[in-house]
Amino acid sequence: MRFCPKCGNQVECKIPPGDNRDRAVCPTCDHIDYDNPNVITGTLPIFDNKILLCKRSIEPRLGYWTLPAGFMENQETTKEGALRETLEETGSHAICGPAFSMINIPHINQIHLFYLATLTKADFHPTEESSDVALFEYDQIPWDDIAFSSVTKTLKLYLQDIENGQFQFHEDTIYPVT
Repeated sequence: MRFCPKCGNQVECKIPPGDNRDRAVCPTCDHIDYDNPNVITGTLPIFDNKILLCKRSIEPRLGYWTLPAGFMENQETTKEGALRETLEETGSHAICGPAFSMINIPHINQIHLFYLATLTKADFHPTEESSDVALFEYDQIPWDDIAFSSVTKTLKLYLQDIENGQFQFHEDTIYPVT
């Protein structure tokens, strides 16, 4: 940020009193801009013991498979955002279940939250955001073509929970590969 959203003057990058990190601070009106992580919310939709995945028709990761998810909007809950993204990316109306995984990705300032969800019928189709939408048997998941590491992790946790016969909430962190 170069200019203050309140008064339009140029901001300075400095640590405000009582804070511990650089922020964009307006020297004219003292407005402080807090640049916080983005929340990505989505679902792990199940129908007839199969997982619904969508193939991205937009960047990033164009042409790769993912769970339906995206940036949470202002004035919506994480569940509302997850269901909105599911509809936008798959054309399907899902029933949202419990939160299943929360993956922190601090190096890109994101938190990915996935809910278990069920489809009452196979009412999915490609959309502007997805070139293909398909149900996958658990042993047919296209692992080499999964778009995001948080999706891979969430899918693997789901399959582990199926094997264990008990679903639980999972929290994890993905760090950059060095």
